Amino acid sequence: MADPSFDVVSKVDHQEADNALNQAAKELSQRFDFRGTNASIEWSGEEGVVIKADTEERASAALEVFKEKLIKRSISLKSLDAGEPKASGKQFIVTSSIKQGIESEVAKKISKTIRDTGPKGVQAQIQGDQLRVTGKKRDDLQAVIALLKGEDFGVALQFTNYR
Repeated sequence: MADPSFDVVSKVDHQEADNALNQAAKELSQRFDFRGTNASIEWSGEEGVVIKADTEERASAALEVFKEKLIKRSISLKSLDAGEPKASGKQFIVTSSIKQGIESEVAKKISKTIRDTGPKGVQAQIQGDQLRVTGKKRDDLQAVIALLKGEDFGVALQFTNYR
């Protein structure tokens, strides 16, 4: 039988993100403080989000509403890459994107952390935009999960495919 293993991934459920965006759009259309500010939020492309408003402060407030909705949908804010409000004509625009996958530098840092401070006999292999962690004992793998949850790598990590 193969050694126990699990995958370290950074994925966002697109349907949950879409629900959060739709809830934020509905709140922007109904809230009193957003009346007359032309505040809107919508998808731009597959993973991009565009927030528009007449003033810089309303654009920032709309971004905060979107962040609240993401948190309620249990999506980590580490997966949201939001920019600053930029003036574009008469409107202010905030462009942001939802990050998917683990970048190679971050994957190398996670792998090094597992090698240096993790239990002996546990290996981490980088496979595209995820890591496969294998070890002889399940207890060692659970210790690695606890170790990674305690560290901050700047990305939202999920642990899948545990066997």
